[in-house]
Amino acid sequence: MHSILNTIQLGERSMAFLLDPEKTAIEDLIDVFERVNKLRLLVQEKLEVTQFFIFVGGSTMLDVDLDLWITAAKEIIKIPIVIFPGSHHQLSENADGLLFLNLISGDNPDFLIGHQRLAASHLKNTNLEIIPTGYLLINGGHESAVQRVSKTEPLLQEDIEQIVNTAFAGQLMGNTLIYLEAGSGAITSVNEQIIESVRNQINIPLIVGGGLRSLQQLESCYRAGANLLVVGTALEQNVNWN
Repeated sequence: MHSILNTIQLGERSMAFLLDPEKTAIEDLIDVFERVNKLRLLVQEKLEVTQFFIFVGGSTMLDVDLDLWITAAKEIIKIPIVIFPGSHHQLSENADGLLFLNLISGDNPDFLIGHQRLAASHLKNTNLEIIPTGYLLINGGHESAVQRVSKTEPLLQEDIEQIVNTAFAGQLMGNTLIYLEAGSGAITSVNEQIIESVRNQINIPLIVGGGLRSLQQLESCYRAGANLLVVGTALEQNVNWN
């Protein structure tokens, strides 16, 4: 059963709230989820977003009990929790799903197959919904944590053909989602022309994240063809979306 993927495929507009347990302690979850709910109600009303998820992960996340963190989160908010892993260590059966990422914008074998191979031994008998996801790092105007950890260079926003070809290659490889990521705290989000061009080439759901801080940006991304938008740093910074 593929309930999370089906929800994204069937819904016109979805949103995920990205939380890094390394930055969000369990004792802070209630306050953070108040911000999540405030934004959820706002985008439901203003942008007609209907599906919501919590994405959980980080580029390092070395000293976190992920099982305990997710269990605590589930007691507070009833939104499907999907792991957005930075490495093969970030796995938990307490989540509802897992984005099985492959960083196809770079050539580092550790992030194309290395971490995936190491994770596979833990996922043979999993109950997690595993969603193969082609992950593209796009230049967001500063060096992102993903860039530093993966030791790969982001694709330039000006090189739309390269981005489109990479995304399409990800679909041809069997990925069921394509994720365009400008990086945590991006100065520049993925522009609408890129989103529209990728949308016109692929026929699987498109996720876009990084640098989204206003309702106008969100609306523009949805109109350009994004199926699911990811908001993370703006939640940490408690941005005024109005």
